[in-house]
Amino acid sequence: MKVVVIGCTQAGIAAIRQILKDYPQSQVTVYERQNSISYLSCATYLHIEGTVKTLSDAMYAEPEDFVRQGVNLKLKHDVIQIDHQKHSLVIQDLETREMETATYDKLIVTTGSLTAIPTISGVESPKVLLCKTYDQARDLCANTIDEHRIAVIGGGYVGVELAESYIKSGHEVWLIHNQPNLLEKYVEPIIAKTVEATLIKKGVHLITGAHANEFVDTKDDRLLIKTSQGDSYQVDMAVVSAGIIPQTDLLRGQVKMQANGAIIVDPYMHTSDPDILAAGDDAVVHFNPTDSCRYSPLASHAVRQGMLAGINVFERKVRSIGTQATTGIQIFDQTVATTGLTLKDAKTTTYNARSVVYEGPYRPEFMPDAFKVTVVLIYDHNSRKILGAQLISQHDVAQSANIVSSLIQNGGTIDQLALLDMLFSPNFNNPFDYLNLAAQKAVAQEKGFLNS
Repeated sequence: MKVVVIGCTQAGIAAIRQILKDYPQSQVTVYERQNSISYLSCATYLHIEGTVKTLSDAMYAEPEDFVRQGVNLKLKHDVIQIDHQKHSLVIQDLETREMETATYDKLIVTTGSLTAIPTISGVESPKVLLCKTYDQARDLCANTIDEHRIAVIGGGYVGVELAESYIKSGHEVWLIHNQPNLLEKYVEPIIAKTVEATLIKKGVHLITGAHANEFVDTKDDRLLIKTSQGDSYQVDMAVVSAGIIPQTDLLRGQVKMQANGAIIVDPYMHTSDPDILAAGDDAVVHFNPTDSCRYSPLASHAVRQGMLAGINVFERKVRSIGTQATTGIQIFDQTVATTGLTLKDAKTTTYNARSVVYEGPYRPEFMPDAFKVTVVLIYDHNSRKILGAQLISQHDVAQSANIVSSLIQNGGTIDQLALLDMLFSPNFNNPFDYLNLAAQKAVAQEKGFLNS
């Protein structure tokens, strides 16, 4: 059986590895338009700030390893057409420009996503750069060396991380975001305000609630950014990080998709075509808090979906258990971690959503550096099930989001979290962990524990 994989980043690599393990007799052909594989785009900001020495350090797989295992790996080959009825592909060699055709028995599409480029006059300026792929990151880092004043367009995770990295590398930074608060898709305003205050304290020029309306190249070789607030900012270059969109044009009209183009897959990563699977940033995930399909492009989703695509390529063996879209970010000395629904999103559902905010030291105050932790816990008033949580602290609270994620996954309630067995040591926490205390606050808000 011939398996073709289109795209060789996180999802594609996970799928290939699993096929080699589970179906070693398969013929595996991979088409990748880049000249490299496995670049983790989060390394871009880490390289700018100096944590990662070279961009290539963030590549965790080598093409030669797959070739040695019998994979027909074709780099710098772009699939330009899929005919799902004929099980055929049209591919262009990007070096020779020659065209070729190929067929498949099973097709795994892991084409990923693209940076959403906003419709802004002048966005085509060479001083306006992107940062998603390895080539884009390389160009961005090369340009950064000779520039000092940097504007970052977009205040999601990528934009905030870039702003931090540029400050750490000695640049002057403007962060322009079109919403009232940063990270609005992930956190409540109380946490966003802490993030914003941290960035401002470190020197970021933060402009929120403003659209970048125009980029103008100036005579003195700079870039003028005009905003919807009527202000102008002169910088040396700008980086656009205004979200991402699924890269699925090859299958448009051939498999079922969401309105945004994300490919709809079943729990086994199969599309509406029985011989085509999809995984990663081009596909939806099953979002457990709402029991629905959702577009949530994360590397953690990509590797799990890719593995499942490899396992299930010939038969449906292992189901996805879904996701809570658990994420985390380090912003200078603050750790932010989230899982599940925000209160704003929860209120758009049929849930009777409520929330509590807990604030207190993460461990006894007689211990040094007993940093404050803030926990926002979202739950359903009717069922008392936990719907989401967000945390921020100078203490590393990242793994606490994983605990809450596991509870959401299994239908956990505020009553269960309030009394959840968690270790105690003054080195790590209080006799009741801060997650226990947040849930106890929710139980109190509901007038006590639910009778069992």
